[in-house]
Amino acid sequence: MTQTFRALAILLTCAMLATIGLGFWSFFTPGESKYKDIFIVHFVFGLTTAILALAVHCLIFTYLLGTGRWVKEVTLAYKLPDEPWHKQTRELKRETFPPALFSMLIAIAAAAAGAGSQLQEWPWYVHMTLGLLTLVINLWAFRIELRNVELNAEIIDAVKDECERIRAAHGLKTSEEELEDEAVANVEETR
Repeated sequence: MTQTFRALAILLTCAMLATIGLGFWSFFTPGESKYKDIFIVHFVFGLTTAILALAVHCLIFTYLLGTGRWVKEVTLAYKLPDEPWHKQTRELKRETFPPALFSMLIAIAAAAAGAGSQLQEWPWYVHMTLGLLTLVINLWAFRIELRNVELNAEIIDAVKDECERIRAAHGLKTSEEELEDEAVANVEETR
């Protein structure tokens, strides 16, 4: 997930920079052509970027919720203590969600201000300020999210290692061997 998130964060940052660049180009292009050509491209990029921002941060929400639940279930199944792993996943969620949510909200606000600016109901500088804030807040959130996704991956690895240790101590097969046996049984069952 770390590599996936890193790639998505880079893609989203590039999309934001392109959208901002197109916005300035559209603003400084004189005449009616800016509303026909460059403005439309800026509009499409802006809307796509806002939706991409929502998707990327929702992915982080879902990932941390899902893996946190997995750690909780494994903790209960193997009778592991709440600390350190399950407690750490809860703390990572609490630390990650506010920046991710702020990133989503500012993207929505920038898009709404863009529509207001297009209709000439809001001043252009409100949209520009919110667009620039969207970039800054997302960069701040990406740093926190990436760090916490990496820490979460370490927690998952530690929980897996502990479970394998417990299985070995009880004379059980490894999880991988159990999965292979189950796959073979499923193949034989379908015959």
